[in-house]
Amino acid sequence: MPKPGLRTLVRHLRPAGRGEDERAVIALYREYHRPLLAFVARLVGGDRQWAEDVVQETMIRAWRSAGRLDGDAASLMPWLATVARRIVIDDRRRKDARPQESGDGPLESVPVPDEMETLLHQVVVSEALKSLSPAHREILNETILRDRSVNDAAEALGIPVGTAKSRVYYAIRALRVALEERGVTA
Repeated sequence: MPKPGLRTLVRHLRPAGRGEDERAVIALYREYHRPLLAFVARLVGGDRQWAEDVVQETMIRAWRSAGRLDGDAASLMPWLATVARRIVIDDRRRKDARPQESGDGPLESVPVPDEMETLLHQVVVSEALKSLSPAHREILNETILRDRSVNDAAEALGIPVGTAKSRVYYAIRALRVALEERGVTA
């Protein structure tokens, strides 16, 4: 048997007059807030704020759907629980569809390459190259920096291939010594 006031409550939920609306919504809230909140809190794993939001949204939907509610039902709780469960499911789907938000905390611990170290190495190598003879700098420029074979470098420089090979060998040895003098080791 339905509660005596349920039929009246559902009838008054239907938009009629502003004063009746407010009283009906307040009565609905008083009657079902606690049991619905307890139900929703279990659905959302105890998140009180989320549970309150779901209950509020459920009450709004009950008011909007007043014309479809059965005033002869023993209780509105089954309908309210179904609506609340669907709201929770929709919220979860919405959260899963969106990338997880992150604060600044995790980003602070991400290692950032130190570009000063790279710049320092470039300066040291540049200084070491300047200390080589022009012939050694020229052959290293052709073979290493321009990525040419010894034969192509010899042709570009107009020197015999054998001379180019020996210059590469001695230029690399001289560069290694110049770098070691500057504190760079392999």
